[in-house]
Amino acid sequence: MGRKRPEALRLPHAVIGSAPHSPRGFMDFDFDTPLELWDTHSSKFDSIPRVFGTDDRDVIPMWVADMDFAAAPAIKEALRAEIERGYFGYYANTSPVDMVVADWLKDRHGWEIDPSWVRYTHGVISGFGDVLATYSKPGDGVILFAPVYHAFYRQIEAMGREVVESLLKLVNGRYEMDLDALGAALKGHEKVVVLCSPHNPGGRIWSAEELRQLAEFCAAHDLILISDEIHMDLTFPGHAHVPTCVAAPDHIDRIVVLTAASKGFNLAGGETGLLIAPDKGIRTAIDKTILDRESSPNRFGIAMTRAAFESSGDWLDALRVYLAENFDIWKDRVGAIPGVSVMDMHGTYLSWVDFTGTGMEDAEIKARILNDAKIAASPGTQFGTGGSGHMRFNLALPRATMMTAIERLEAAFSDLQ
Repeated sequence: MGRKRPEALRLPHAVIGSAPHSPRGFMDFDFDTPLELWDTHSSKFDSIPRVFGTDDRDVIPMWVADMDFAAAPAIKEALRAEIERGYFGYYANTSPVDMVVADWLKDRHGWEIDPSWVRYTHGVISGFGDVLATYSKPGDGVILFAPVYHAFYRQIEAMGREVVESLLKLVNGRYEMDLDALGAALKGHEKVVVLCSPHNPGGRIWSAEELRQLAEFCAAHDLILISDEIHMDLTFPGHAHVPTCVAAPDHIDRIVVLTAASKGFNLAGGETGLLIAPDKGIRTAIDKTILDRESSPNRFGIAMTRAAFESSGDWLDALRVYLAENFDIWKDRVGAIPGVSVMDMHGTYLSWVDFTGTGMEDAEIKARILNDAKIAASPGTQFGTGGSGHMRFNLALPRATMMTAIERLEAAFSDLQ
């Protein structure tokens, strides 16, 4: 696009530290040392007594979708710089950060955007609500490909819209959309389709052809397509995320992309999401909704987002290797438990595990995992139709902790051996 790159992020002091001894050839990032996260206002840890009904601190949290790892050095330095400045007022002029976002999307994902397309929301679900408020009204249908991220259900229902589920098909061990069945079931009140890409909880990276077909379906039925791409940066080495707008350039007049640095770089507490709409008409309509809220970007979330995309790619690449190795171990061991299967995945850190082969009901599966294995995991029933008999496990934790969780699961289901 010939745009001028933003001025480099100034840090109080340099962050260096090569590790030639590392077998992976990365900088010396530590994902193995456990952080003490109890009593730190971590939702994943400190909400366990309320959500799971136990105050046993031997329970391993594997539910909330954030990571048990310290943030990348450049992100911590960016926050220190904000604190040292000492000014915490309203934030304006995001244009330097817009260009950093655009460069990241182009360099990492092959999606060339105009920086002016970028909008900032208070998290992806906040942006999701903005799109629903703009393009639907109470009583309208919002299509979800189930099972899928549970927060979509809550937001749709809270806004008085109707959840319309399109059940994903299990084909050769992976999920696929069934657009023929969805088309036959439409009632005419549906206004919005929501795609989770990469998929949560299945870890599926949709192909360019699948994305193109979905965009064509939306065009044929006059539907707005929300593509939630928050897990875009968490693909395993050897696999690549396909942006929906890259796969379907002829239909960007109806696509809104929601994403963030928060999943890839563990920044959820910064409450900063990205809403990107290539179409001017869509941007104008959503801008009115955002303006009506009279909100401004989170200063600290913006600082973290910029430091993530501008200065933390090496940390992310080391993380992706670590997560892929965690999953390989997890799949081999947990998938060997009789009656249990682990869905293969090429991205995210959220493993979708099928316990239906054990013949157990959801309540017994959950009880064994919580009470016997002492693991707090997400029940599959939270993810809508198709989730029964499944559990979702967060593998973004130190390997030794994950190994303990595996051993506990093996013991909890040892009677099936």
